Amino acid sequence: MEAETDPKKKADAPGTDGPATPAPPHAPDPGEPAAPTPLPGQEAAPGRRLFTLSPINKRRWDNFKKNRRGFWSLWLFLFLFGLSLIAEVLVNDKPIVLSYKGELYYPILVDYPEETFGGFLATTDYRDPFISDEINANGWMIWPPIHYSYRTVNRDFPTEELREALGRPIGFPAPPTWRIAGSVCPGDTEQLERFCDKSNWNWLGTDDQGRDVVARLVYGFRISVLFGLVLTVFSSIVGVAAGAVQGYFGGRVDLFFQRFIEIWTAIPALYLLLIISSILPPGFWVLLGILLLFSWVALVGVVRAEFLRARNFEYVKAARALGVSNLTIMFRHLLPNAMVATLTFMPFILNGSITTLTSLDFLGFGMPPGSPSLGELLAQGKANLQAPWLGITGFIVISLMLSLLIFVGEAVRDAFDPRKTFA
Repeated sequence: MEAETDPKKKADAPGTDGPATPAPPHAPDPGEPAAPTPLPGQEAAPGRRLFTLSPINKRRWDNFKKNRRGFWSLWLFLFLFGLSLIAEVLVNDKPIVLSYKGELYYPILVDYPEETFGGFLATTDYRDPFISDEINANGWMIWPPIHYSYRTVNRDFPTEELREALGRPIGFPAPPTWRIAGSVCPGDTEQLERFCDKSNWNWLGTDDQGRDVVARLVYGFRISVLFGLVLTVFSSIVGVAAGAVQGYFGGRVDLFFQRFIEIWTAIPALYLLLIISSILPPGFWVLLGILLLFSWVALVGVVRAEFLRARNFEYVKAARALGVSNLTIMFRHLLPNAMVATLTFMPFILNGSITTLTSLDFLGFGMPPGSPSLGELLAQGKANLQAPWLGITGFIVISLMLSLLIFVGEAVRDAFDPRKTFA
């Protein structure tokens, strides 16, 4: 006897006229891996983010934040460095923006000729009384907080005849304006009126050429940090590559490189730097190349030791057996392990790079003459003991900068310490 067919099952069967089961919306691509099904009571795992830290790196970051001194030193250093990067907006002898006869001009971005404002075919000096009065009579100007650049000479300073008439035998380097303004302000001459205007004050005095100390500190800080960062990056690249080659290949390659490094480090670097600096024309990149000749050896020993330790690990032997190239093994598999020890040295290398530049500037073999330099400011303080504000301000800025980097380096070293990371 033939079994009866259930009408509901028959209607739902494929190929019949019964109602079909609707397809789920947004069906996944067959080639896309399916997301793991969450257990009862669990939420679905979120998708992978772009900058997601691995668990071990997250633990290192947490250890870094626990070191409050190093953590806040990092933020303070980044804040000061960020301010120096926008120094043209904060410390400049040109207006940020001005309006003249209905037209907008941006002097910090474009050098306008003086004839634009009724003058001659020359670069506009916006601090000139004629140009300033002409623009203010036909528009307005928005100035930075400090009206001086690192090369601006305070031409509103009282002349020698006027100082003698006032009985104030002061000259360059001049003390901070707030110290001497009480005896000469308010002035009864046009020059003294401009000198007494607080927007023209030299808050930390001037150097021996009449340039504003605040402006030279800000621009000098920026050049020092940028020079140190570039030198640290280049020397780290060369040092890591040399240490990787030594440690990975070993044998005669390692022996040859070690003997070369021993001879190279025995050369009196300071004397050679002074000789080369006195022969070649001074400049940022020339000085960078000279210092790079000797700074790359700082990381060779650390990277070499890590590669010597890891070159005989099982995963390296397996990669060789599979035919993976030496470069791939070195820089994709071994280098991440070596970078843990390398990163702990980075803040200290940056500290040493800044100190070296400051020392060369102090001796007169650093940046070109006229460049804003913390070492040159210290040299002026040494040559002008009657102007203590030069040496004191330069010393405070350099000490603060190096101290912050030392605190950051200590925090990074503790954060990468395996005893704390895997505790």
